[in-house]
Amino acid sequence: MRIAVLGTGGVGRTIAGALATLGHDVEIGTRDPEVLAARTEPDGMGNPPFSVWHADHAGIVVRAFGGLGEGVDLFVNATMGTGSIAALEAVGAERLAGRTILDISNPLDFSKGFPPSLFVSNTDSLAEQIQAAVPGARVVKSLNTVTAALMVDPLALADGEHTMFVCGNDDGAKEEVTGLLRELGWRHIVDLGDLSAARALEMYVPLWLRLFQATGTPMVNVSVVS
Repeated sequence: MRIAVLGTGGVGRTIAGALATLGHDVEIGTRDPEVLAARTEPDGMGNPPFSVWHADHAGIVVRAFGGLGEGVDLFVNATMGTGSIAALEAVGAERLAGRTILDISNPLDFSKGFPPSLFVSNTDSLAEQIQAAVPGARVVKSLNTVTAALMVDPLALADGEHTMFVCGNDDGAKEEVTGLLRELGWRHIVDLGDLSAARALEMYVPLWLRLFQATGTPMVNVSVVS
């Protein structure tokens, strides 16, 4: 599958690298590739300069958002939530039309420090706002409830005995994303229904942050039993 990952931070790099290792044809997008390549300092999350990571992943093509999408089968939105819609609009509605967007972003608001609040919740979600901004695409929410390392290696926690969620308005797109999740090693996947369920998935993130603080590790997730 040909996949375009939007976002070159830690999450985008992790996802892009894992998908390339699985044999997918992967490209990664940013606002300005030249500026990105010229950076020599760690980013705001402490990740090494992108050039260091890219030296070990030279097969992944780097493009500006507006250069992504030719022949792409699936997009992964791994941008900061505050910039997600602008990034997808830069890709262009015509290139996103009919394509699945796996949205793993979260609407985090750090304006008052840590822990962050959400800039949209309860009656709307970032995923739904993305769907409204690019109505021709097929948005599926998933992977936003765990840290990047677990997104691509669920076996690293409890032998993989924990749960991932999906939701979206298009059953075919959810099947496409579910297949990708299984490639990444997820065995327990719960379909929560239409895209309005993204409200719950995004509102779970503040609890996840508290669990991170309480346990001292981001390698934490929930297991659904019934």
